[in-house]
Amino acid sequence: MDIQRKGAGRKKTVRKVVLSVLAVVVAAGTTFAVGKLKPAVPTVERSTILPDTARRGPMVRQVRGLGTLVPEEVLWIPAETDGRVAKINIRAGAPVSRDTVVLELDSPDLKLATLNAEYDLKAGEAGLIDLRVRLESERYDQKSVAASVRSEFVQANMQAERDRSLAKEGLLPDLQMKLSTTKADELKTRNQIEVDRQKIVSESVEAQLAAQRVKVEQLRAVYALKKQQLDHLKVRAGTSGILQQLGAGAPTPPLEVGQKVTAGTILAKIAQPERLKADLKIGETEAKDIALGQHAEIDTRNGIVPGKVVRIDPASVNGTVTVDVALTAALPQGARPDLSVDGTIELEKLADVLFIGRPVSGQPHSEVTLFRLEPDGKTAVRVKVKLGRASVNSVEVVEGLRAGDQVILSDMTALESHDRIRLN
Repeated sequence: MDIQRKGAGRKKTVRKVVLSVLAVVVAAGTTFAVGKLKPAVPTVERSTILPDTARRGPMVRQVRGLGTLVPEEVLWIPAETDGRVAKINIRAGAPVSRDTVVLELDSPDLKLATLNAEYDLKAGEAGLIDLRVRLESERYDQKSVAASVRSEFVQANMQAERDRSLAKEGLLPDLQMKLSTTKADELKTRNQIEVDRQKIVSESVEAQLAAQRVKVEQLRAVYALKKQQLDHLKVRAGTSGILQQLGAGAPTPPLEVGQKVTAGTILAKIAQPERLKADLKIGETEAKDIALGQHAEIDTRNGIVPGKVVRIDPASVNGTVTVDVALTAALPQGARPDLSVDGTIELEKLADVLFIGRPVSGQPHSEVTLFRLEPDGKTAVRVKVKLGRASVNSVEVVEGLRAGDQVILSDMTALESHDRIRLN
């Protein structure tokens, strides 16, 4: 039988306490030592980065935008009156000439109005002829009255002259001479009144005829307008080119036979495909340096065509500014309206600047941090770089780099907590 020694339990308890204290001390020391260690340098595959070398020399500032080819001249054909589409002769994409009838409208109301206008004109012309006849008759009556009075005046004047001669010789009483003289003076006054009346009648005749002629011309203009509108029910192209679309275009559906249209409704769009320009959308922050006349290049996916800036939209829409570029060379085969293109506009040429490729997060006139490769080419450290003027693919370096320094341009935000990386 085992006999328990005195003090054995106490020693065992003390041993456990000592071991526990030692374990705590060791754990604390290990934690402190680990805390003092620097974080491990992350490794990045060299094939996943985009390096570039800072270089000094000339740099061309450019901006780029997407856009489409649009016709320089577009003819929109509106409906001149209400009506219904009776016939569609050609569809979008067909070539047209000036007199090509694109579609035909029908308007019974316009036909009736044209017929009424024609009859009103004929009635007005007949009324003018009738008025002329009546007024000429009145004029001749007045001439007859005036001629009769003049005849009487002449006779009375001759009688008065004769009586004055006889009275001087004592062959005629003075009373008789005075009576003949008074009658002659009266007829002289009447003759002058009839002359003035004849002039007034002539002026009145001309005024009434002129007023009637104005009414007739008004009726003729109304009839001509109605007839023109009737003729325009046959909608003609009005110019040579290509029929781009029937109707106003999206979101409005195309025209169909039987569809009712109102005056002013767009019926067709005609364009000349050989005369196109580029309509580019440039970001409003990049468009501030664009000026008229600047050189541009348009990539049609089938060739690059030179051009120049001819218009800058004064307004910004959805964060972009529309810039029109006139093409100065022939378009490649296959270029057509609404073709998507890329445009590059040359802003200026900087003679001697330090520049690098444009980083993913690099904005003009900002400060960024980039990883600069060490001379050994195996590690890279984070440095602050101050950027200046920017182009499409390059940006000016104001501070932070020297010519020959290699930097990483790709997105390194995942390693923003590290100041050094290793390249594998």
